[in-house]
Amino acid sequence: MLAATVRVTRDLDAAEEAVQDAYEQALRIWRQDGVPDWPGAWLTTVARRTSLNVMRRQRTLERKLPLLMEPETREPAEHDAGAIPDDRLRLIFTCCHPALAEHARIALTLRLVCGVAVPDIARAFLVSDTTMAARLTRAKKKIATAGIPYVVPAAADLPARVDAVRTVIHLLYTAGHTAQFGDELVRDDFTDRALDLARMLMRLVPDDPENAGILALMLAHHARRGTRTDDQGQLVRLEQQDRSAWDRDLIGEADRLVVTALRAGPPGRFALQAAIAALHAQAPSYAATDWPQIRALYDELLRIWDTPVVALNRAVAVSMVDGPAAGLAEIEALERDGRLTGYPYLPAAKADLLRRLGRHAEAIEAYHAALGITENAAEQRFLASRIRSALDRD
Repeated sequence: MLAATVRVTRDLDAAEEAVQDAYEQALRIWRQDGVPDWPGAWLTTVARRTSLNVMRRQRTLERKLPLLMEPETREPAEHDAGAIPDDRLRLIFTCCHPALAEHARIALTLRLVCGVAVPDIARAFLVSDTTMAARLTRAKKKIATAGIPYVVPAAADLPARVDAVRTVIHLLYTAGHTAQFGDELVRDDFTDRALDLARMLMRLVPDDPENAGILALMLAHHARRGTRTDDQGQLVRLEQQDRSAWDRDLIGEADRLVVTALRAGPPGRFALQAAIAALHAQAPSYAATDWPQIRALYDELLRIWDTPVVALNRAVAVSMVDGPAAGLAEIEALERDGRLTGYPYLPAAKADLLRRLGRHAEAIEAYHAALGITENAAEQRFLASRIRSALDRD
């Protein structure tokens, strides 16, 4: 709705107000007349009509008060609108304006275009909810102050924005792959939307190997979505998942895309992550996983994209190659670094390595630390089960 409405208003605040007004009308009218057959279309139509009425009143005001208004400027043309096949993808490209800092445009786009909640975005950026809310407010103010137009960029401007667009799509998928809140582990609405957008991006900019990489990464993860929880909604660890139930068509497609991305030249961060995911997906069993190759890929990924989350994932790979003590040393270094404070997968990974080392009392303490900062019910139940298992062995 927002994506469709902002094409009319070319002003995000005005579009948001029109969408809110449409919801208000729906609450009032649907109680009396019933819910229409196509509620989404009804809401979008009302929001766009509201926007048009507001714009007409504004133009009338400008004609009536010529001495108090700025001279009317010609509305800019919408460049290459037909080249981007989806309103949401258009708006993502539009919001990823280079005048904004990269973290600001990515966060703002996730919130406004993709509907990702502020806590989910904050988790992705490893900051507090209040810090992220303040960043979003500052980004919107900058857009308004600088007069950044909400128009689809010209074809020549797309390459400057495409990496931020990829990041948005990836973080949208991540927010759905493991939901931060609620009873369910996965949010299918987010993951399905992200996959659709990644396929559109691949068609829009087919010569960029990183577009193949991000699509391959998501397909490799998506192939095992049905085995990540059991019939009772309990989380199932990777080594215990039924690999015969993984979607081999998606894994094959991901593999072909990885090959395409790697052959195109020095791999980027999405191509490397996709190669790692593909190795996991293609392994006949957990024990037969090519951990040395995965660690080598993480080495290269950390070289070009040095983030604490990548370092944490690499530490797990190190533990599978050199033993849990080696991995634990790297995780303890990350603890001292401090950038992953409040990130639940750090104490969870530490707990698992302590368990493998037979240090069950310390493992229980780390599991409790992870449980205290985990808000997804499926993950909470899993961590509680690990605590019970460790208590039995202690």
